[in-house]
Amino acid sequence: MSPRVVRSVLAAFFCLSAGGIARADEVRHVVLVSIDGLRPEFYLDPRWPAPTLQRLAREGAHALAVRGVFPTVTYPSHVTLVTGARPGRHGVYSNTPFEEGGQTGRWFWEYEAIRVPTLFSALRDAGRETAAVSWPVTVGAPITRNFFPEIWSLDRAAPPLAATRSATTPGLVAEVERAATGVLDGRRWSMHNIGRDLLAGEAAAYLLERYRPALLAVHFVGVDHFAHEQGREGPKVSRAVATADSALTLLLEAAERAGIADRTAFVITGDHGFVDIHTQINPNVWLVQAGLQEARPDRGDWKAAFLTSGASALLRLRRPGDRQTLARVRRLLAGLPAGLRKSFRVLDRAALDACGADRDAPLALAAQPGYSFGRSNQGPALGPTPILGTHGYFPDFPEIHTGFVGWGPGFRPGAVAPQIGLEDVAPLVAKLLDLRFDAPDGVAPVGLLAPPPRIPRSARLY
Repeated sequence: MSPRVVRSVLAAFFCLSAGGIARADEVRHVVLVSIDGLRPEFYLDPRWPAPTLQRLAREGAHALAVRGVFPTVTYPSHVTLVTGARPGRHGVYSNTPFEEGGQTGRWFWEYEAIRVPTLFSALRDAGRETAAVSWPVTVGAPITRNFFPEIWSLDRAAPPLAATRSATTPGLVAEVERAATGVLDGRRWSMHNIGRDLLAGEAAAYLLERYRPALLAVHFVGVDHFAHEQGREGPKVSRAVATADSALTLLLEAAERAGIADRTAFVITGDHGFVDIHTQINPNVWLVQAGLQEARPDRGDWKAAFLTSGASALLRLRRPGDRQTLARVRRLLAGLPAGLRKSFRVLDRAALDACGADRDAPLALAAQPGYSFGRSNQGPALGPTPILGTHGYFPDFPEIHTGFVGWGPGFRPGAVAPQIGLEDVAPLVAKLLDLRFDAPDGVAPVGLLAPPPRIPRSARLY
């Protein structure tokens, strides 16, 4: 037998028996599931009705906590999940962009706001297909099949779902409605419908089974919505957890039907935890009282304004670098009654740089647990909250942490990480997919991954 034939036989043996490129457990697909408001106790405490998620945590790998980004709100966090960058770098610094003429209700819907590469763009460049269902900040994204990206009309007279239907990949709404969900309307797709996540799960399951994308990203919203409404332990929160768990089961079943279960890794994570609240602070009222803006929706002739979201408030100056106005804001905050000052902390520019937050804010406020910030610049500065739970806090205490479960090929069964960062998820997904990807602020937690197969000495080629 010639040396060339011997090398070919050994190479084939290596691929089949030593875990080479043809091994059965190679990851070809990743399903990235975000359960908005996911808390680690949902899979660590069997009292929560999440049997599928709890089974995946037992059989696969998980983290006891995932530290989020500041602010710990939905849109910056979801961009971090697919970039490995923190908000100061990726550009989506809050749920809503700051609007100098007053906040209109716009959110960061469009993908063009993201300033760094994403998993979606990297996979497109590699010639691989992607899909997404209700993933934030993806209007106009380079996603092969993008179903119902989050966007809504600011015109109250507009038909429900008109904006999100228009933003969906052409032809995909009719296809998914015909094959999976039935006709979706404003009532069925409403945040108030506790079954909405099942509809999202059905849409995602169809896309997975029909098209088998390299990456499928799915966003479930019910837990977050009802935790805002009822607080951390509300009865609807428990029902929403059960619904998200059932939707997750639909995805597992779809992978089985598609014949790709042995090549599909599941990454289940979230964006933030939740904190019960009792008092709302309106810091823009203080700025009105100090003469730094007017008590009007457009702020009038303003010099400083806070962009608030949950428990975060980012300061904006009309003239960036206006040291005099910044000094006035600092004196205002320092002069508040001592009891009131205990309800929040001030983050200076150095602290914001250290946590990778908004680069245009000279300072920010982070509420203490129990408190949140409102947007209004009229009326009293303090009052009762219209909701019972929120997030947005600085990510340094357990209640605000989210979770992580990894299951399927590529993960090390039984592996547990005490804590990972939200920015570590994207490089982990890239590693699973063998994708060249630069995550500027994250590092894949390789201890959660299965070690590469050892090559028997007898099979090595020299």
